[in-house]
Amino acid sequence: MSLEEPHLFLLPRPLRLEGGAVLPHVAVAYHTFGQLNPARDNVVWVCHALTANADVLSWWPGLFGAGCHFDPEECFIVCANVLGSCYGTTGPLTPDPTTEQPLFQQFPLVTVRDMVAVHEALREHLALPRIHTLIGGSLGGQQALEWAVQRPQLIENLVLLATNARHSAWGIAFNEAQRLAIFADPTYHAATPEGGVAGLQAARAVALLSYRSYDAYQRTQTHPDQEALDDFRASSYQRYQGQKLVNRFNAYAYVTLSKAMDSHHIGRGRGGVRAALGRIRARTLVLGISSDVLFPPAEQQLLARYIPGAMYAEMDSQFGHDGFLIETAQITHFLERFTVQTYVH
Repeated sequence: MSLEEPHLFLLPRPLRLEGGAVLPHVAVAYHTFGQLNPARDNVVWVCHALTANADVLSWWPGLFGAGCHFDPEECFIVCANVLGSCYGTTGPLTPDPTTEQPLFQQFPLVTVRDMVAVHEALREHLALPRIHTLIGGSLGGQQALEWAVQRPQLIENLVLLATNARHSAWGIAFNEAQRLAIFADPTYHAATPEGGVAGLQAARAVALLSYRSYDAYQRTQTHPDQEALDDFRASSYQRYQGQKLVNRFNAYAYVTLSKAMDSHHIGRGRGGVRAALGRIRARTLVLGISSDVLFPPAEQQLLARYIPGAMYAEMDSQFGHDGFLIETAQITHFLERFTVQTYVH
């Protein structure tokens, strides 16, 4: 696990966002692990999900790390914190250069395409001519997919987990419910770094229902006392998970990133989803999760149907959407099969 501070890269020019706003200065926090080989062809780039950071070894153990499928002894691993986050990359808490004050809720709309523009600028800065494997789950998968469509010759292997071609009405509704909880917290509108804390706790409790499954809650959160009338295990679990996020994240960044997820539509301006997916030239593995109610397997099956030559596999998991972070043994198994398939063809 890395304990080092992330590297910081400053974009050499202002960034015009897809929505029309301009960020005059953009800083990108990123980590690298391992060494770039002489051929510069061992790059593994990770796009992270909603509330993660650039330190992939800390939040994807079992898949990344010593002895894992993606081992820093063999791979040059890059992971950049996304635009709009609160872990070092420019976001709502970053002081505006003209006023020296953060923009908070006035931070402009960011889309997945804007996130990819920042990744691309960092790749050019690092002088990486190719990406051997680009991998991401959920919002990270949306970024990886967008990048693979934009730069089809750049990426050799693409791994998409629990993600989609267009964020669904169901997913947008969950995100809006979470934002409504944050907006209902009057401290959010006070525009201070601690604003919206109670709302963020409630938002995370809502989100968790979409990340897990009925069976998972039944198995782990059913109250042991059959005579209980109040303060059930499931209730305390929701409060605990909400507080965990409050302890490490920020309400303004949460609103910004959830809106970015809503913006994801691979077919926008490209003649639709099918035409956009047809542009991808990377060898592609698409992984779904049997119990995922937020990104159900049908969404991954659609990706595999229209990405040329894609391999589809489905993990049998009781962890719901969170399975893409937890089921590392299954992911490794399918990655090994994918690698064999790649060499065979």
